[in-house]
Amino acid sequence: MNTESNGQSLIKLDGVTKVFLTDEVETHALSGIHLEIFKGEYVSIAGPSGCGKSTLLSILGLLDTPTDGEYLLNSRPVQGLSLAERARIRNREIGFIFQSFNLIGDLTVYENVDLPLTYRGMPATERKQRVNEALEKVGMAHRAKHLPSQLSGGQQQRVAVARALAGYPSVLLADEPTGNLDSKNGDAVMELLENLHKNGSTIVMVTHDHRFARHAVRSVHLFDGRVVQESAITKEAETSL
Repeated sequence: MNTESNGQSLIKLDGVTKVFLTDEVETHALSGIHLEIFKGEYVSIAGPSGCGKSTLLSILGLLDTPTDGEYLLNSRPVQGLSLAERARIRNREIGFIFQSFNLIGDLTVYENVDLPLTYRGMPATERKQRVNEALEKVGMAHRAKHLPSQLSGGQQQRVAVARALAGYPSVLLADEPTGNLDSKNGDAVMELLENLHKNGSTIVMVTHDHRFARHAVRSVHLFDGRVVQESAITKEAETSL
C-alpha cells in the first residue's frame, strides 16, 4: 500500500467548531478541529458514538456548515458559498458512500450509477463510458440491469461505491460503509476501498470498528468533538487494533 501522500493538501480545517442549539441548550458537536488531509491519503476517523464523527463528515461533504472556523477544499474556502455552488461541488468533487447504500429502488444498477452524471449535463457517450468503467472496477458490470432488491447487501454497497467513483471525485467520503453488512461482505468492501486507494483515490472513512480502521494509513480519533489522537497506521500497529 502507498502510505505516502503526494504533498498536495486537499482538505484543511482550521479551528472548525459546530454548535447545535435546541430549546436554548447548546450542544458542541465539534470544538476547534484542526485537520489536514492530503491527496492520495486514506484516513479513518474513529471514536465512540456521539463524539462528532458524522458531524465532521457532513461538514467535509458540504452537507453542513461550521459554526466557526475555516474549511479549505482544494485550497478554496467553502464557507460563504451559495447552496447552488455547494451542490455543484458535491456533485463534481465529492463521492459519498453511505451505510444504508441510498440506492433508488426502481432504477437499475446502471441507472443508479448514471443518475448523478446526468445532473452535470454530461453527454450520453461519456456517461456510458464512466458508468461501465466504475461497475467494472467494483465487479458489478454483470449486474448492470438488475434492481437493488435483486442484490445482496454487499453487492448494493459495491454499486454505491461505483456511483461515487463514476464522477471522478477528488475525495471519497465513506460513512460507516460496512455498518449494514456481515463480516464477510464488510471485509470485501474494505478490500475494494483499499484497492481504490492503491490506485490513487483519496478516502476519508468514518468507522467505529477497529478491524476496518486498520485498512487506512492514518487514523484520527475524536472524543467529545475534539481530535485527541492522530497516528499513522503501520503493520506493527495493525496487530494491536
